[in-house]
Amino acid sequence: MSFYNKQSELKPLLNSLLEAKNTIGFVPTMGALHEGHLSLMRESLTNNSVTVVSVFVNPTQFNNPEDLKKYPRTIESDIEKIKNLNSSIIVYAPEIDDIYEGKTISNSFDFDGLEFQMEGKHRPRHFDGVGTIVKKLFEIVQPTNAYFGEKDFQQLAIIKKLVQKHHIPVNIIGCEIYREENNLAMSSRNERLAANERANASFIYQTLIEAKKLFGTKSAKEVTDWVTKIFGKQKMFTLEYFEIADEATLLKCKKKNKNKKFRAFIAVFVNNIRLIDNISLK
Repeated sequence: MSFYNKQSELKPLLNSLLEAKNTIGFVPTMGALHEGHLSLMRESLTNNSVTVVSVFVNPTQFNNPEDLKKYPRTIESDIEKIKNLNSSIIVYAPEIDDIYEGKTISNSFDFDGLEFQMEGKHRPRHFDGVGTIVKKLFEIVQPTNAYFGEKDFQQLAIIKKLVQKHHIPVNIIGCEIYREENNLAMSSRNERLAANERANASFIYQTLIEAKKLFGTKSAKEVTDWVTKIFGKQKMFTLEYFEIADEATLLKCKKKNKNKKFRAFIAVFVNNIRLIDNISLK
């Protein structure tokens, strides 16, 4: 396995691979790797000549300094998991200065309003940080294809918009949500949950399944009110938001339309640990 922490050393290798007409698959991560990340890597390995994985906890996308401080950093075990999956994977795990060159600030982006919905309402400038780091990584790695999980569906939509508006020559491929045995969406933050919290967090997905059923006969507002009510009865969980939105615009559903695809989005706190999930309602 090849390991790099400086883009000045990584770029010549990638340039030579591109000159040899190799396709580069890219999986950007913030580390604390789990089976969901590995599934993205498998997808890349299947469909590309070369696979690059980045491991970098990006400070500019955290609006909560405490969340950044507590975010799990497990680089040694991450490398071991990647090596065990496939020793041909190239790993780029830079220090902050190698990415930001002494100016750890995010650029401002216009994502045609996608950035102001849901996560954007609750995490100011979060998507400026996402756009900044993803654009920088794309410029360094120059991937043919890049893989992202649908758990962060809004982020996926924003990255597609980033590529479109900035004319970045990369195919963005969304991959289905990878779940634990109890159907909790896999997330690096799950590692911070106590055993009973992790087990009971299956309630989040169970609620999404029931919301999907209700949306067949109820309005978006009625479903939202129901979700809000049942979470109000839960002592372990604090509901930050539940929204039914148009998949294309991420705007809140006010009236059903058979020509649009809708998705339910949820963010929940479990003992100050923030978990998100979503489900297609078609």
